[in-house]
Amino acid sequence: MKKEKKDTPIPPKPQKDESMKPKFNVYWIYGLLAVVFLALQFYNWDAGAKRIDKGELIKMLQEQDVERIDLVNKEIAEIFVKADKLPKYLEKDNQGKTTDRSFGVAQPNFVYQIGEVGTFEEDLRRAQETLENPIYANNVNRRNWTSEIFGWILPVLLLLGVWFFIMRMMSRGGGGAGGQIFNIGKSKAQLFDKNTNVNVTFKDVAGLEEAKVEIIEIVDFLKNPEKYTKLGGKIPKGVLLVGPPGTGKTLLAKSVAGEAHVPFFSISGSDFVEMFVGVGASRVRDLFKQAKEKSPCIIFIDEIDAIGRARGKNPATGANDERENTLNQLLTEMDGFGTNSGVIILAATNRADILDRALMRAGRFDRQIYVELPDLEGRKEIFDVHMRPLKLDGSVDKEFLAKQTPGFSGADIANVCNEAALIAARHNHDSINKQDFMDAIDRIVGGLEKKNKIISPKEKKVVAFHEAGHATASWLLEYAHPLVKVTIVPRGKSLGAAWYLPEERSITTYEQMFDELVATLGGRAAEQVIFGKISTGALNDLEKVTKQAYAMVTYYGLSKKVGNLSFYDSTGQNEYAFNKPFSEKTNEVIDAEISQIVEAAYTKAVQILTDNKEGLTQLATKLLEKEVIFGEDLEAIFGKRQWVKEEIAQHVVTGTEYQEQPVSPPPATT
Repeated sequence: MKKEKKDTPIPPKPQKDESMKPKFNVYWIYGLLAVVFLALQFYNWDAGAKRIDKGELIKMLQEQDVERIDLVNKEIAEIFVKADKLPKYLEKDNQGKTTDRSFGVAQPNFVYQIGEVGTFEEDLRRAQETLENPIYANNVNRRNWTSEIFGWILPVLLLLGVWFFIMRMMSRGGGGAGGQIFNIGKSKAQLFDKNTNVNVTFKDVAGLEEAKVEIIEIVDFLKNPEKYTKLGGKIPKGVLLVGPPGTGKTLLAKSVAGEAHVPFFSISGSDFVEMFVGVGASRVRDLFKQAKEKSPCIIFIDEIDAIGRARGKNPATGANDERENTLNQLLTEMDGFGTNSGVIILAATNRADILDRALMRAGRFDRQIYVELPDLEGRKEIFDVHMRPLKLDGSVDKEFLAKQTPGFSGADIANVCNEAALIAARHNHDSINKQDFMDAIDRIVGGLEKKNKIISPKEKKVVAFHEAGHATASWLLEYAHPLVKVTIVPRGKSLGAAWYLPEERSITTYEQMFDELVATLGGRAAEQVIFGKISTGALNDLEKVTKQAYAMVTYYGLSKKVGNLSFYDSTGQNEYAFNKPFSEKTNEVIDAEISQIVEAAYTKAVQILTDNKEGLTQLATKLLEKEVIFGEDLEAIFGKRQWVKEEIAQHVVTGTEYQEQPVSPPPATT
């Protein structure tokens, strides 16, 4: 039995890189035509005739060798030699040969560049005074049609070339298709498909487990539509991601682009609206046209509130502005007379309360996914994600850091990890340790330390008693957040800062809010108890107290005189209202209630600090010595807190205190 010969593998031929081959360009033709035109323009058709000087011409005339002289356009004299005399000049110069060229017209044997016509004719007359048959110049008007035609065609061609070049450059710049002057109505969405490498996946999104469940279902439908359609189900047309800034809405959308493996269009809400009328609606139509051609696909609109605000709510611009036209077109495309099958809209915003109600209805945005601030476990997962590329020390504990950062968003935690790495590099550490992370948290929350700031001893003493008053009041109140750390080292615009231990709760009672007011006013009360006078350093405290008392009376219905009423507008319609939702009499009652609550809290703070004046003084003295004290120092002076619960979450939040100078207060928040 013969053995079969194995086919030896033939090495593949090296393929030429197609990208290295020069590609044809229409501008090559334009360049070739330009070269031809220039060549025709500057080509000397009389190059076959020899140029002679005045002496040679006079000699030829005196020897009677010239047959005729043509004076062309009163500029050049063309000299034709007699046929029988031509050999004499051929022996001297082979250029004297007579040939027929250029449309059968005989070419001259010699040419002479004249100056003035009168002078040239006088020279001819003098040279032939003794001759019987003198030769005179024949005036010839000759037009160079080639030069004249190119003289007016070439500028036109140059203008057209410059125009096409400018249009080509405008089409290349200006942010894609939308930058072209003729394509301004085209969509500026960025397309991510199988040829685009998107590295973000669901594994990179931590702390958003509930949000990922619904998003994963959308991705699963795009991969396995039969699983849902066989039961008669339909995929939601739109999914709206709602949440505070930095919670990971855009990151969640990026993970969808990396997991879905379908065309993914990404665009910002502000990219739809331009200064030209009708551009926004045109871009919406073009976006959905592209999406239909590539369906099934996903369209992600970031910051949709730029075009999705409620219509007719802005009296300054009227109800028929460009943004509202864009919104009307978006509503029609999402769920209008014609359906967009296979196109899923994914949008993100942190202002869902101001969106138009027609945009929020079922059939357009069927699902609203709330992306909230992460809890303790969520923060731990987020730390785990952002610590992967970091070189950490063994002392770093993710769970401990998660407890130290309540209220931090995913973006804040990413910033903490980055700041910790920068601080470690600044101190020439080989790895990032626990203290680097703590310094990073303090840096982000309280600001940069100003150790070189000059503060007089008197001011420093006032700041110490101010911060000690906060610490004492919060330690001795049942519902106030106990202090963990307080410092009188200046940070940012503050001369002192305090870190507390709040418990994360979903609802708050009147007693809890009132104790927080008392603790916040503890700094000013300490100044009153110790020095008998107050300063401007409590600006930050007074701002917080005023806003919280206003919210207690007008939002939460925690005032007996005002009653169970709330003037909070969750729809945002009162933003454009010129009147208050309550009467002037009610306004007076509200002002009186706010003042009464704040004054009652201040009186209680003064009473607590007066009763514990000795401990307050000890705490302030220790703060002046060490500049930084912790909860253990308070426990050594006042003893353990009576209301400490074992199940309380050991979290840390900061409140910057004792403003160095008055600043513009931020907008009111609830």
